[in-house]
Amino acid sequence: MKTKLYFTALMLLGGMLISNAQAQNTECMTNLSIYVEYAKVKNYEAAYEPWKMVYETCPAINLANFSVGEKILKDKIKKTSGADKDGFIKDLMTLYKDRMVHFPKKTTMAGMKVKEVMMQYDNKMISDDDIYSQLGSAFTEDRKNFKNPRALYLYFSSLVNLHKAGKKDLQEVFDVYDEVTTKIEEENTKLTSIIAKLLPKKEAGTLTSKEKNRLKAATTNSKSFGKIAGSVDAKLGPLADCQNLIPLYQKTFEQNKGNVVWVKRAVGLMFNKECTDDPMFQKLFEAQLALDPSATAYVYGGTLKMKNGDTQGALADFDKALGLETDAIKRSKIAYKVAVINKRKGSKSTARKYAQKAINFNSSNGRAYLLIASLYASSANACGTSTFEKRAIYWKAADMARKAGRVDPSLSGTANKAVKSYMAKAPTKEMIFNEGMAGKTVSFKCWVGGSVTVPNL
Repeated sequence: MKTKLYFTALMLLGGMLISNAQAQNTECMTNLSIYVEYAKVKNYEAAYEPWKMVYETCPAINLANFSVGEKILKDKIKKTSGADKDGFIKDLMTLYKDRMVHFPKKTTMAGMKVKEVMMQYDNKMISDDDIYSQLGSAFTEDRKNFKNPRALYLYFSSLVNLHKAGKKDLQEVFDVYDEVTTKIEEENTKLTSIIAKLLPKKEAGTLTSKEKNRLKAATTNSKSFGKIAGSVDAKLGPLADCQNLIPLYQKTFEQNKGNVVWVKRAVGLMFNKECTDDPMFQKLFEAQLALDPSATAYVYGGTLKMKNGDTQGALADFDKALGLETDAIKRSKIAYKVAVINKRKGSKSTARKYAQKAINFNSSNGRAYLLIASLYASSANACGTSTFEKRAIYWKAADMARKAGRVDPSLSGTANKAVKSYMAKAPTKEMIFNEGMAGKTVSFKCWVGGSVTVPNL
């Protein structure tokens, strides 16, 4: 009974699983306490020997053997070189594998595999073939827990390198690009949902300390995913230009026209890369409509009607697409696509209407805010009679761009650049003074409507 109570107390105090047999090893328990205390003050050098004794003798006694052991070994790797460093890296790889064995319920396959690959990559100990193979297995087998932004980029980047070396075909590059960008979007959507709930409380000054930390973490991680998304697109680069996409899909269409996943990826990529003028786009759209007459298919149908001059038919298809979809996040994406289509067509008012719908469906759709900002900025010459009035529209554009960065930090880099550009075109302090406009209101009588308050000097 005493043993059971002792065991329970250890679990409550340490918050980690301990096996009865190993818990009874007094030497292990003593050294466990010693190395944990050293680790608390980051004295990893002193923690190494007692940790090594416990890890080798009683590996399952406590999860700290692995969580703290990882820090101890990383410290060794950082402070050594040559064969010693390689040896500690090898020890760390073994530790990751052992953690899966001894604490499977507290460990994810993708998490450990990503750590293994990243450590080897950072130390130039792994090839593109192995990076792609190992991260590909982790992504396929444990997609849910594959959340490391750098690893997502490395997974895709290694594939592009293999393609350029003639080892992988272009279709595989496009397939993995779709998978990786979808994953990035999924993870960022989770983060922006947290931000959307906490921003109003931040503005009201009612955030708890726990909520402040949660908002800070979500914002930081969202920015990381934004940077990685940009890197992935840059790595894809000209490989996805229309001149590459069209001949590839022409060549492989017949063998894949019944594969709904392939068809949807193909038509989606052609849409995103603005390859909609080519007959291949319509061919792919018709294939998708036959296989999966979903909301997105009607967006593409509306795109074709818009290009053929059937504006009313296009708008009917767009609204049908929104009516078919019930998920708010997906409806927001559809509305944003429709806004982009109308912007390309030059229908600014309609583009804003759908961009606003996108925001109404999902207040975290920062891209919709950026699109509206660009619509305002492009209307400067039509929204005023004097130079001051025309330039005042840039304040309104900058305000929309700021909102984009607030609701979706993954776009903060793009949003900040847009704000800087718009503010550089807005009236200067000298103009405000000379015109006597400080603190006054400028109303817009063009399609934009609304007004802005001129900053006080």
